Formats: sequence, structure tokens, C-alpha cells
Amino acid sequence: MLNVLLYTFISVIIVSLVSFVGVLSLTLGQKSLDKILLILVSLSAGALFGDALIHLLPEAAQEGFTLSISLLAILGILTFFVLEKIIHWQHCHLPIQKHKGMQHVHRLGIINLVGDGLHNFIDGLIIAGSYLVSIPVGIATTIAVIFHEIPQEIADFGVLLYAGFSKGKALLFNFLSATIAVVGALIGYFIGAGSQGFLQGLLPFTAGGFLYIAGSNLIPELHKECDTQDSVLHFLSLIAGIGLMAALKFLE
Repeated sequence: MLNVLLYTFISVIIVSLVSFVGVLSLTLGQKSLDKILLILVSLSAGALFGDALIHLLPEAAQEGFTLSISLLAILGILTFFVLEKIIHWQHCHLPIQKHKGMQHVHRLGIINLVGDGLHNFIDGLIIAGSYLVSIPVGIATTIAVIFHEIPQEIADFGVLLYAGFSKGKALLFNFLSATIAVVGALIGYFIGAGSQGFLQGLLPFTAGGFLYIAGSNLIPELHKECDTQDSVLHFLSLIAGIGLMAALKFLE
């Protein structure tokens, strides 16, 4: 079990460090950044689909596919839908005003940090639970989370800059928000280690969440691209993400 805890801890630290990728938005031109982001979005969608359908759901259904698995997957979809709705609702109802000084920083940045922190907490739970199932499932889930986090963290960094944070503070607060994944991982590990039922419920719940993110957030972004060559590249990246998850299946 200590081996599992070590893998979990290293994984969430790596996921937390991904928050610093936001600095790329300052070093790349907008056109290059958009091109790279869409490739990452394609990889992320493939990895999330692959992890949900190749690793998580089959693990949850090892003793037979039951109605509870379907209901928990639906619960995962609904939970991520509601979480996203709450964050978007807060964004839409914030007054657009600029002030100087941290005490007057645009509330959009604070709301973004809170929402991102909750998302990272759930990521930590998911990663810990996946490692408790098996090391390969944990690795697959960690890779899927990382692929999703890279474009997400770049976007979050941009939101914080818009909200009035300096570049340094935006990176710092984005990283602190990301480290909440460590808290989620520790809670997930200790609950999961003592409750097989928690693990069996977490797997389909996570699969539902991953399917929602990939299907409702990421794939629609790819449909906005009209260039044939770029569309082919995105399709190949999507297949690569799925292929990576399939390849990791052989480690189990």
C-alpha cells in the first residue's frame, strides 16, 4: 500500500506542476498557441475517452455490469455538468470592473481559483482511487488528467491575468490551486484503502465525468476548425490519445 501512496503522491505533484505551463502563453504567438492547444485538446479528448472506456468502466464491471454502474456513470456526468454550470453562472454575473491592488482584484479571478481548486480536489480523489485499483490504471488516469490539465491551466492563467493578477501572482495562485489535488489524493487514498465500495463507486463516477468533459467540452472545440489539414491532424491526435490508453492496457 505504501507503493500505491508513493505513486499517488508523485502523480499529483506532477499534475500540480502542470499549472506552470501557463507561462507558455507569454512566450508563444497567439496563432502558434492556438494550433498547439487544439492538438493538446485532441490528445486530451482521446485520452479521456480511452481511460473511461478501456480502463475505468471495464474495471468497474469486472464482476458484472450492473444498473448501479450505469447510474454512477450518469451521476458523474451530472456532477461535472452542475459544477461547470455553477462556474459559468458566476462568470456571467460578475461585474466587469478594474481596480488596482490585490484587495480589489476582479472577482472573476477568485471564482476561477475556487472552481479550479474544486476541480483539482476531484482530480486528486480520482488519481488516488485509480492507483488503489492497480498501478497501470492509476498511470493511465494520471496521463489522461495531465493531457486535460495542460490546455486548462493555460486558459486559467489567462483568466487570472485578465482579472488583474501580475504574471508572478497568477503563476503562484494557479499553482496553489493545483496543489489542492494533493489534499484530494490523500483523502481518496485513506478512504479508498478502507472501503472497497468507495472504489467501486468512484470508477464509474470518474468514467462518467471523463466522458462528459471529452464529449461536451473538448470535441466541440475541434468542430470549430474548418481547415482540412488541421482537422486531419486533430483526428490523428484524438486516435493517438485513445491508442496510448489502449497501449497502457497491456501493462495490466
